[in-house]
Amino acid sequence: MHPWLRAGVELMRRALDGPAPRSRQSRTDGGRRLSEVVSPGVTKAGNAFNELYHHRRLALVRLALLLVDDLPTAEDVVQDAFAMLLRRHGRQFTDLDDPEAYVRTSVVNAARSVLRRRRTARAYVPERERHAPSADRSVLLAETHQEVIDALQRLTRRQREVLVLRYWSDLSEAQIADTLGISRGTVKSTASRALDALARQLDVPR
Repeated sequence: MHPWLRAGVELMRRALDGPAPRSRQSRTDGGRRLSEVVSPGVTKAGNAFNELYHHRRLALVRLALLLVDDLPTAEDVVQDAFAMLLRRHGRQFTDLDDPEAYVRTSVVNAARSVLRRRRTARAYVPERERHAPSADRSVLLAETHQEVIDALQRLTRRQREVLVLRYWSDLSEAQIADTLGISRGTVKSTASRALDALARQLDVPR
């Protein structure tokens, strides 16, 4: 990783390493809240869903936040992804080779849907009425980190996804390709273009 990008990633990680966001009250299809179907504290032996939820939820919320730039929405995206996993595959999901990859792909796809809806809404909402950044976001992302976050948000959707998955989630090119449904060659070329664009925005020589 380039030194300037490593520094930016470390800033993002520090900004996101605060207390875990509180779970929002998303419901599963059965009408029960995830907080009611996921046991608090230590996960129960043999309950694969509980274990995955407790171990990976916060990392996935942070991933979603970097994609949608809005903490409440990021929490909803992740809660919905886990609810879909539970609904379709149960607590043990023995039919899934990689449940974490399944949830991660669901989060990325849901983030895309959120951004599409935002673009549609903004075409009809006057500038002065658009949603302002939440208080949660201003607390979570300190001013010293904001330049990196803003530059990341100005990339194309695919460029942002590739960089976040590569340098925040530490995925390999093959894992990113599987998550985004693109080839490894596309991942590599997209990452290169994204790094160039990010360097120009931050005015940092590569």
